[in-house]
Amino acid sequence: MKNVVLIGFMGVGKSSTGRMLANMLGFKFIDMDKAIEKKYSMTIPEMFEKYGEAYFREKEKEMCREVASKKSVVISTGGGTVKDPENVEILKRTGKIVCLAASVDSIMERTSARGTRPILDAMEDRRQGIIDLLAERQPMYDQADYTLDTTDLSPLQVSQDIISYMKRR
Repeated sequence: MKNVVLIGFMGVGKSSTGRMLANMLGFKFIDMDKAIEKKYSMTIPEMFEKYGEAYFREKEKEMCREVASKKSVVISTGGGTVKDPENVEILKRTGKIVCLAASVDSIMERTSARGTRPILDAMEDRRQGIIDLLAERQPMYDQADYTLDTTDLSPLQVSQDIISYMKRR
């Protein structure tokens, strides 16, 4: 079975689903954002503040190459990883890309904690910002092999659905 690469906006359940899915498949789970933070000994908000988004995106691309080279992994990408077509190409080589989606209200609720989402935290109108970013990123999310709306689903239900999809492929 190929790797499973979870993409989607912030707060759609990539990390919580990814951990559960990896456990169910007997795969290793890699949260790219956490792996970047560990490798560079700083949080992503600190990276944005100290070096800017371009620096972070460069480190993110390096991490895409690193994780795509592994076998039997579930990879949870950062919300903006798919902004770079090269990242998508790298991840598709060894994995099936599954896009997790959710309603704007659900995303608002799930990302309400301040200080953990630098892009959202900088927005004056968080709701409109989410709507605008979703619209901007939708063509990138459309590159997924499979898309699943997580709004009313638990991580277990999402994981079971993805396993069913992977078995059909």
